[in-house]
Amino acid sequence: MSLHKLTAGSGYDYLTRQVAAMDATDKGHTGLASYYTEKGETPGVWVGSGMEGLEGLDAGDIVTADHMQALFGSGHHPLATQRTKELDLRIGRDGVDRPTDADYKTARQLGTPYKVYDNDISPFRIEVAKRIAALNEAAGLPGDWPVPAADRAKIRTEVGTEFFRADHGREPTDARELAAAIAKHSRPKTNAVAGYDLTFSPVKSVSVLWAIADPKTAAVIERAHQAAIKDALGFIESKALFTRRGTNGVRQVDVRGLVATAFTHRDSRSGDPDLHTHVAVANKVQTLDGKWLAIDGRPLHKAVVSASETYNTALERHLVDALGVRFEERPNEDARKRPVREIVGVDPDLNRRFSKRRANVEDRRKVLAAAFQATHGRPPTPVETIQLSQQATLETREAKHEPRSLAEQRETWNRE
Repeated sequence: MSLHKLTAGSGYDYLTRQVAAMDATDKGHTGLASYYTEKGETPGVWVGSGMEGLEGLDAGDIVTADHMQALFGSGHHPLATQRTKELDLRIGRDGVDRPTDADYKTARQLGTPYKVYDNDISPFRIEVAKRIAALNEAAGLPGDWPVPAADRAKIRTEVGTEFFRADHGREPTDARELAAAIAKHSRPKTNAVAGYDLTFSPVKSVSVLWAIADPKTAAVIERAHQAAIKDALGFIESKALFTRRGTNGVRQVDVRGLVATAFTHRDSRSGDPDLHTHVAVANKVQTLDGKWLAIDGRPLHKAVVSASETYNTALERHLVDALGVRFEERPNEDARKRPVREIVGVDPDLNRRFSKRRANVEDRRKVLAAAFQATHGRPPTPVETIQLSQQATLETREAKHEPRSLAEQRETWNRE
């Protein structure tokens, strides 16, 4: 499990950008046929014990774009738009009081709204997008056509160097300075934390088996994945979820539970099978006396490793119980990390074949590391290596491909 902050404004939209177009008012299971044929990812659902205090929505309900915009975009009640429209309907009706400004505020409110800036996309990202579009158009392709990782990396490096030069009046002295500049200029201007993206990803052999198995077995694997996520969220709620009250937040206090949305995605940016779920945890928790406040982020960050272990252990247990598979330790391709427990019988070569995104990042990291050594006459330290890896990840990030149905994805994966 990884954890990343979500910024207010548009920081959440990558979760919903490729969600399948389905009727957001429907509840319950949509059926295996529709799941396999709908374009894009399946819709997100509301999760967390804190949903009990959120009037009008229940855990398991479908998440809509309006919900996400209200809660994660501006810090209002997810049903703010609907509630506002209901108040509007009272205007002009005989025998009904006209809604006041206070009525509208109460209808939208869920604690303190977030501070949001307009034009939240950084100039760096805009310039990179322009140059990618120009490169594609010169080749007779649509402006938003995906470009090779090497071309994208080159453009991001060029633009990052130009921005660094404009900021400091000189060239970056090394890859670390350039990586820091790219990271800085990639960030949006918004400072408010709207929530946290907890990303749950199984080991590669689980995704591979899920991708090539028959639909019935694949469904069992996905249920095991979801059950393991539930176990991990339960751990977080019981051990790491608090808010703070009093002057300067001097007192740590208990809360009712998480208010979150879960979006399960099926592939990587390279189109490889990559079953994973983004749990977007709202930075809104309800105290036991009903007040909505922000999450105390420190214990949440400290619990990342333990929550990740909870997920991994639970997933292995659920899969062993449901399918009778066995797991064994395999050496990690990154020698700095401990061995990985993979499913016995899933060929490691198949795992590597379906890991093109990781391969692109690693190839770029090696280039950056070689350049670092040539500049400094020494290999990068562990901290510098992490920074170079982050730069490689940013530079090789491709645009998401066009949405595909699960049936189309499975057909492609089985051909490969």
